[in-house]
Amino acid sequence: MEPTPRPWKAWKQRLLRIVWHSIPFAAVAIAVLFVILPLGRKIAAEKADLAEQQATQMKKEQSLTRVITLEMIPENLAETITLPGVAKPWKSLQVVSEVSGKIMEKNIDDGSAVNQGDILAVMDKRDYQNAYDSARASYETALMHQERFEALSKKQFITQSQLDDIQSQVKTARAAMENAKLSLDRCTIRSPMDGIVDRSHIEVGSFLGVGDPVATLLQIHTLKVEVGIPESDVPSVRSINHFDMAVDALGGKTYTGQYHYLHKTSENMARLYNLEIRLDNPALEILPDMFVRVDIVKNRDTRGLGVPMYALVTRNKQTGVFVEDQGRVRFAPVETGFQDGWKIQVVSGLSAGEQVVVVGHRIIEDNELVQVDQRVRSMAELEQ
Repeated sequence: MEPTPRPWKAWKQRLLRIVWHSIPFAAVAIAVLFVILPLGRKIAAEKADLAEQQATQMKKEQSLTRVITLEMIPENLAETITLPGVAKPWKSLQVVSEVSGKIMEKNIDDGSAVNQGDILAVMDKRDYQNAYDSARASYETALMHQERFEALSKKQFITQSQLDDIQSQVKTARAAMENAKLSLDRCTIRSPMDGIVDRSHIEVGSFLGVGDPVATLLQIHTLKVEVGIPESDVPSVRSINHFDMAVDALGGKTYTGQYHYLHKTSENMARLYNLEIRLDNPALEILPDMFVRVDIVKNRDTRGLGVPMYALVTRNKQTGVFVEDQGRVRFAPVETGFQDGWKIQVVSGLSAGEQVVVVGHRIIEDNELVQVDQRVRSMAELEQ
C-alpha cells in the first residue's frame, strides 16, 4: 500500500505546475512592458508635438496681416478731362425780306425741310412788274435814240457831245431796268441753303417791310459742338483729331466728333478758348443747344502700369507701394505720372507681373510677413 503524499508536498507540486504554465504569459507581459509601452509613449509624444506645432502655426497665421494683391499688367492708360459743351447748328440763317409788300403765297411751315433755291414765299409783284415794264420801255427808247444818233454822227450832223449824252442816257436806262428787274425777282423769296425751317414768321396776307424776318433756317444734319478750353489745355487739344462725347438728354448716348476749329482769342475773363467740333447728326437726334459732355485725352500710355491711388503710401518721405513676394512684402519707391480715373500711372519703380498690395497696405511694414487672402488681376474682381 503506497503511502499518501503529505499535503504541503502536493501544494508545492501544484504551484510548480502553475508557474510553469505562466511563463509564456509572463514573457508577453515583459515584452509589452519593455517594447510596446515605450513605443506608445513615443507616438503620444509625437502627436503632442504635432498638435503643438499646428497650434503654433495657426497662432502665427492668425497674427499675420491679411492682404489682397493686384498683379501689374500693362494696359492702355489715358489722362482724360471732361468739359461741358453745347451743340450748335452748323449754319443758322434768318431769311429777311429785301423788298416791301404783301405776302401772296407761303410754301413753308415750321419744321419743313428745304433745299437751296426752293421758293419759301411770294410777295405781291404787281407794282414791281409795272416798274420793270416802265424801266424796260425807257431803256428800249433810249437804245433807239442811240442808234439814230450814231448814224447821224457818222454823217457829222451832230456833235460828239450830243452822242456822248445819248450813250449816257442808255446806260442810265439800262441800270434802272436792271434794278427794277432785281426788285421784281426779290418778290419771290428763295431758300439760300439746304436746311430745316426752325420758325416761320409770315402768313399769307401779312405785309413785310425791307429787312423784316421771313423764316429762320437751320442746318443740323451736321452740328458744331462748342467747348471752352482752358488755356493750360490748349496745346493738348491742338494734337487731337477726334473727340468722344455724350449727350445727357439722350440717355448718355455717345458720339465721336472731329476737330474743326480752335478760336485764336478767348471770349471771357475765364481765359477759355472756344473749340468747335464737327459732329455728324444724320438722324437729327441731337438738337441745337443740347448739353454735351466732351472727353479730351491729354496724355496716353498704351502699355502703361497703373496702381490705385489709394495704394500709394509714404515711407521716409518717399512715395511708393508694397510689393508682395512669397508671403513677404517690401516697400518699393515709385515715380508716378498722370491720373486715369482711380488709377495713377507708374513711370518707374514697378515691373509687369509684380504683386502690389492694395488692401491691408496701411498696416504693414517693410520686410513683413503677410497672409495673402486673394490675388486679383483687376480691381473689378474685388466687386464680384
